[in-house]
Amino acid sequence: MTDLTMSPPVSLVSPKGFHATGVHAGLKRKRKDLALLVCEQLASAAAVYTTNQFQAAPIQVTKQTLQASNGKIRAVLVNSGNANACTGDQGLTDAYAMRAKAAAHLGIEADEVAIASTGVIGQLLPMDTLLAGIELLTPEPDAAQAGAFAEAILTTDTGVKTTGVRYADGDTFVTVAGVAKGSGMIHPNMATMLGFVTTDAVIAPELLHVALKQSVDASFNNITVDGDSSTNDMVLVMASGASDTEEIKAGTDAYHQFTKALTDVCTDLAKQIARDGEGATTLIEVNVVGAKTDETARIIAKQVVGSSLVKTAVYGKDANWGRIIAAVGATKEPIDVGRVDIQIGSQLVLSKSVPVWFDETLASAEMGQDVVAIRIDLNDGTGTGSAYGCDLTYDYVKINASYRT
Repeated sequence: MTDLTMSPPVSLVSPKGFHATGVHAGLKRKRKDLALLVCEQLASAAAVYTTNQFQAAPIQVTKQTLQASNGKIRAVLVNSGNANACTGDQGLTDAYAMRAKAAAHLGIEADEVAIASTGVIGQLLPMDTLLAGIELLTPEPDAAQAGAFAEAILTTDTGVKTTGVRYADGDTFVTVAGVAKGSGMIHPNMATMLGFVTTDAVIAPELLHVALKQSVDASFNNITVDGDSSTNDMVLVMASGASDTEEIKAGTDAYHQFTKALTDVCTDLAKQIARDGEGATTLIEVNVVGAKTDETARIIAKQVVGSSLVKTAVYGKDANWGRIIAAVGATKEPIDVGRVDIQIGSQLVLSKSVPVWFDETLASAEMGQDVVAIRIDLNDGTGTGSAYGCDLTYDYVKINASYRT
């Protein structure tokens, strides 16, 4: 059995073999803006990327890196403040220069370094500043430096996003830890967010990619803030193999233990991103049950949590179930329109698609809490699915109206 423990003290460098750091290089006016994560030995690596067709230069370079290295890398360099997206051939040249400089600084091969960027689209990187900043990076295996890494990748986030778990594999513990950034332009299918996960599990790159894809589908791909999909950003996992456990194989108990831990880490980070939506005041959790399939349930959950009308109703503490049922019906998924139940917090507001009396005052009060839970029962099968988002506020408009200024 998996002995799984959510452990707040777990940091990005808690898995054996990892060092990290973050500094202020000058890409942003004051805050840290350049980060480096390093493994003591070649690590198995896998990544998933935004589905936006205009994929930024760092995405292209990291894809090439993982392909050339057969999924074995030593480090990842990240900058915030500039996305290096829609910057043409020069942007691609600059991305490769970032990678080369980091590799030279660490004394490793260029194909052992992945890169990521986040920030304003359409501006060339200030390369003199960035390359000089790389010289300042001195990764260490301590929690403070892991915190510096988590801080340096942020843009409009209100705070760092970190999590970690440990589970027992025989007499040995395996650790999985992660950090993320993301606050706006978040939508299912990977967009404007960076996630970095470390683990000391022993697993081949190919199987690690399968596990990551499975975990991302159940977590990051089920969040939405504003429906916009960005040019950048990815989730990347590195496995040092330093736990001294047996190599994880597909279909084994060890694989199921690992994927559960990886999914728990990704889900926690995804919820932190959704809660930290630009200007957001609350996290919205939509749980759909009784669907024909799990996929149908996930699609409907995403549709509801992504509805601007639902999001504004939550912000206004208005238990307007009509906006929820309208979002359910807006999907192309087959549903029995006469059998839907909806519950907002503790209040059943719709039964078999017919409104029922509920306590408006209590429902409104519950919608003012940190987490607003919406449960939708389609009464049409055994499929389940969840999605996470946030309310839509006046501050969201203010933040994005002045993003470049």
